[in-house]
Amino acid sequence: MTKKRSQKRQQFIENSGIAAQSIITQLPCDASFRHYYRIMKPDGQSIMLMDAPPEKEDIRPFICVAKHLVSMELSAPLILASDEENGFLLIEDFGNDTYTQLLNRGVSEKQLYETAIDVLIKLHNHPKATDIKLPSYDTNALLEEAVILPDWYWPEIKQTSCPHEIRNDYLVAWETVFNELGEPKQSLVLRDYHVDNLMLLQNRKGVRACGLLDFQDALIGPCAYDLASLLEDARRDISSELSQNMLERYFEGTDGLERDTFYEWYRVLGAQRHAKVVGIFTRLFRRDDKPLYLKHIPRVLKLLKNHMRAPGLTPVREWFEKYLPDYTQPIIAVPEDK
Repeated sequence: MTKKRSQKRQQFIENSGIAAQSIITQLPCDASFRHYYRIMKPDGQSIMLMDAPPEKEDIRPFICVAKHLVSMELSAPLILASDEENGFLLIEDFGNDTYTQLLNRGVSEKQLYETAIDVLIKLHNHPKATDIKLPSYDTNALLEEAVILPDWYWPEIKQTSCPHEIRNDYLVAWETVFNELGEPKQSLVLRDYHVDNLMLLQNRKGVRACGLLDFQDALIGPCAYDLASLLEDARRDISSELSQNMLERYFEGTDGLERDTFYEWYRVLGAQRHAKVVGIFTRLFRRDDKPLYLKHIPRVLKLLKNHMRAPGLTPVREWFEKYLPDYTQPIIAVPEDK
């Protein structure tokens, strides 16, 4: 963080009327370029400061999606002040009770996941869910994400760039898979819907007890994506029993859902997400010097391989069998000095 950036942040705080006696504490960083600070005011109330360098992050989508979610009576942080040009936001502080921390403390897994599923049911049933100007999560967008695997994971394990012809075969395989799917039910897709980005708000009831974070990359696309993101978590193991129970809960509560088509999309989008995440976690290690994410890659590869059994993913499975047959082997090790 440069001195100039720190000065701009301090100026934003002062312009927002935050008392000089407030205590400001930086929170741990995540996989993005954003930084978060908790501001504890003299009266004991706290708010969050998001610092998103404009050359790296655009806060306008976060503002747009947050307001849209709130309008549907879901719990996104309220926007208290903003400086869109310089990338600063003051937002409602949801506290420290992320689903991840609660699960680590032994809080009921079933109860937390049921609430998270109920949020998706409310969102996907809402008549105005797609009444927001966002790009479509179409085949091109899905292909751009899936190709992160050969662009980053292939060079890491092969020690050379993925040849153009092989990379193109990979894209053709995925495009074939997507083109053979039926028309999915569409909604607002938050795209990073998992326990690290969900919070328990003790003073709220029902679906509003689930606080939503990290939705600035939302698009309009297949409902199945956020289900796969939640129930096939890259960072924690989820039992097949819990996953199936939550899918049944979703089916029972969601209107206008054709199960066979949904399951086809669920499997394909799950595989697409896992391929993307393998590439992203490798990129975080190699480009951004964040080796912590490497420990999750074996889990994600296992989830990816499980989906390769689905008939609809045959072209992608055949690509892996031909060009990357040992892709699930734990080839990348976490450096000991990290």
